[in-house]
Amino acid sequence: MDLEKLLTDRLAPAFATVAGGPVDPVVRRSQRADFQSDAALALARRLGRPPRAIAGEVLERAELADLCSATEVSGPGFLNLTVADDALAGLVSALAADPRLGVPEAAAPETVVVDYSAPNVAKEMHVGHLPSTVIGDAAARLLEWLGHRVLRANHLGDWGTPFGMLIEHLADLGEAEAAQELSMGDLDSFYKAARVKFDADEAFRERARQRVVALQGGDATTLRLWRLLVEQSERYFLTVYDLLDVTLTERDFHGESSYNDLLGPVVEELDRLGLLRSSDGAACVFPPGSVGRDGEPLPLIVRKSDGGYGYPATDLAAIRHRTGTLGATRLLYVVGLPQRRHFEMVYAAAAQAGWLAPPARAEHVGFGSILGPDGRMLRSRAGESVKLVGLLEEAVARATALARERNPELDEGEAAEVGRAVGIGAIKYAGLSSDRHKDYVLDWERMLSLDGNTAPYLQYAYSRIRSIFRRAGVAARPEAGISLADPAERALAFELVGFGAVVGAVAENLEFHHLTGYLSRLAAAFSAFYERCPVLRADEPVRESRLVLCDLTARVLRQGLHLLGIRTPERL
Repeated sequence: MDLEKLLTDRLAPAFATVAGGPVDPVVRRSQRADFQSDAALALARRLGRPPRAIAGEVLERAELADLCSATEVSGPGFLNLTVADDALAGLVSALAADPRLGVPEAAAPETVVVDYSAPNVAKEMHVGHLPSTVIGDAAARLLEWLGHRVLRANHLGDWGTPFGMLIEHLADLGEAEAAQELSMGDLDSFYKAARVKFDADEAFRERARQRVVALQGGDATTLRLWRLLVEQSERYFLTVYDLLDVTLTERDFHGESSYNDLLGPVVEELDRLGLLRSSDGAACVFPPGSVGRDGEPLPLIVRKSDGGYGYPATDLAAIRHRTGTLGATRLLYVVGLPQRRHFEMVYAAAAQAGWLAPPARAEHVGFGSILGPDGRMLRSRAGESVKLVGLLEEAVARATALARERNPELDEGEAAEVGRAVGIGAIKYAGLSSDRHKDYVLDWERMLSLDGNTAPYLQYAYSRIRSIFRRAGVAARPEAGISLADPAERALAFELVGFGAVVGAVAENLEFHHLTGYLSRLAAAFSAFYERCPVLRADEPVRESRLVLCDLTARVLRQGLHLLGIRTPERL
């Protein structure tokens, strides 16, 4: 379905014959024709021939008659290619008949682990958890749709020294009272109360330290209290995921504690492989290429001098388990960009140990921060991190009010449903439509706008198309012939047949702003088509053709937004 690929496949043999070896035709969309290739210009110096002569010879040899209605050499040696209307119409017809919209399943499905969200037990999720959760869920949805076996891993922070403090505070309150307090979802208050006692009361501090020892030693009572903390926190996390409409479930919780039994064997194997070195009493790996500003090698501390284990040990144990036991060949870690150096070192150490050997590879899917309108880190008025639930509830409230204002005919249930779809969609889209390597600003007016590159704009385009079919009381016939007489029809057709290429590229680079940008262009092309080309008032067979174009646009918008985790209401 991908026109660029089709043209590339036709030009590549001709370029190879002329050049005496493989050449990338470098086919791109162009304002001077439908597509353009500038490969002859780069080839000219190598062959010592004029680029126009090379381009002309390539055109003579390339088999383009069934794809192009016009081809020409222009300027210093560009190849201009105009796609034939019947060829483009044929591609659209094939797309309309394809349940997968021109996106094939992966030829070689993999087992992929997507590590994302990762909140901490006994702490509320804040706005900083939003990018990981949204990007990770989009990656899981996309790769699953392509036929990969996707394993979601929600790496909870559920272990370590703070839990001595938390468990002791829980014991002071009593299990019943603590369970009631935790079930209300106010985890931050529970944590802060424990912290205040820890900082102010030496006796409490000592009991908390003893709790850590008891926890690590497997004391039954301490473990029971710890599980209560974890279970109540997990219930809270699931309510947030339900509101955010992501696919994480209780089966995906994999806390740091789940790797405890693997930490010792990890250290033993690293030692056996000769990779461990002592540094100030700590057992470390020195991954190749990891140096500090002073040029000295940087250590990855696997076991601390006090015998405890840190994040590197847990991350190495996770890689060893995911590749060795789960058979994963692609590991995605959706974690903020500040952790880049840490993951580079962990991946390098895992590769040294043989736990991350081809075809297995690990990727840090990094992202920037969410900023407020002032361009600074988004904070509450009190200067604290913004709670995620509060942000989501505000988005839904704002979107619901807009839905009632724009469409007073919606009843309360419909307005609430639309408000949730639009509000949550706007929050997700704001992050996904930005280059994830950069920070982005949370701006309510822009996010909820029905114009521009926003979720509401795409949702509105989808609902407008669905209204065409509701008014007419008809359905599109995918088998109907496609007519592309108007330039706006042709422009829409070009966007439609590009869906598969975009999805394929995003599956590799996980740059979701390319998918959102594509969907925005598609919606804009449909809007221009809708303004210029009457659908229901057109005569047959043009009417049938335009209904197919409308239906196909709606299907692509719906599928594209679904991959991003965004709902598409039938009415807005």
